[in-house]
Amino acid sequence: MTSGRAGQAPEFERLLRTGPFADALREAIKARGLSLDRLREHLHARGVSITAATLSYWQSGRSRPERRDSVLGLRHLEQLLEVPPGSLIALLGPPRARGRWPGRADDGLPEIGRFWPDRGRIDAAVSDVDTRWDERLTRISQHDVVTVGPGREELAIRSRQVLRAEADGPDRWVVILHIDEHDRPLPALRSLRGCRPGRSVHRPEDGLLVVELLFEHPLARGETVLTEHTLVNRRPCPEATNYERKFRLPVREYVLEIRFSPKAVPVRCRRYSEVDGHPAESAEVVPGNGSVHGVALNFGPGRYGFDWKWDE
Repeated sequence: MTSGRAGQAPEFERLLRTGPFADALREAIKARGLSLDRLREHLHARGVSITAATLSYWQSGRSRPERRDSVLGLRHLEQLLEVPPGSLIALLGPPRARGRWPGRADDGLPEIGRFWPDRGRIDAAVSDVDTRWDERLTRISQHDVVTVGPGREELAIRSRQVLRAEADGPDRWVVILHIDEHDRPLPALRSLRGCRPGRSVHRPEDGLLVVELLFEHPLARGETVLTEHTLVNRRPCPEATNYERKFRLPVREYVLEIRFSPKAVPVRCRRYSEVDGHPAESAEVVPGNGSVHGVALNFGPGRYGFDWKWDE
């Protein structure tokens, strides 16, 4: 059998794309032809301690990987099962509720402010909006387009995303935006599709804007929603030198575009990414036709973005 599952059955391919996790794992184990005890031995040889009973519970749906070390072990299991990297992890979605309050930081998830330079201010800002559904929304697809004007100013950020509910009830998504230049006005939210603005927090002294995007109706478990919104900067617009998206939870597909005015194309541009627990990676890119873009699959938790220089 070759890595990458050449010639795998269409039903198995569908399960790897859409889940549920237990069914996809069970079929992957069946296709690989290894017993649970043999998988346990292979994992042990890699320094991963997962029992055959735990594997049995995972493939039957009685439990699933939620602790950090279990999710890390699942990466090794994907290699042993010869499925695409991150395909099983992406099916996990948010952790299940424990006790009365779902998805707390002690479940092993990064705090909302984890990847921000001043997480305390982020946590304080989001405390005034409703973030309880954040862990109940799987990030299927997100696409950001940043428009840079002829004066090197950041004009607008358009975002499109597809989310899936992992429980009954999610009715909103929270947008967090930070601008480096705190003396500039915060952007305005416009061009909404599939959502409307709810509560918002404006902290210009910290360069922070937090907005609830309310869905048209509460989602049922398994239901998807497509939303679009645009953040338009007010003049004087901040100078554009970088843009990054922070992911507290994994995203299946992330696309980031930076579109520069023909009158303002940077001399150098760099794409970078950092996955939680791993060193940051970067690569020089050349703006083609005045734009650059990057694509990340099964990415996060972490951050992904571009930065650039106007002059050497």
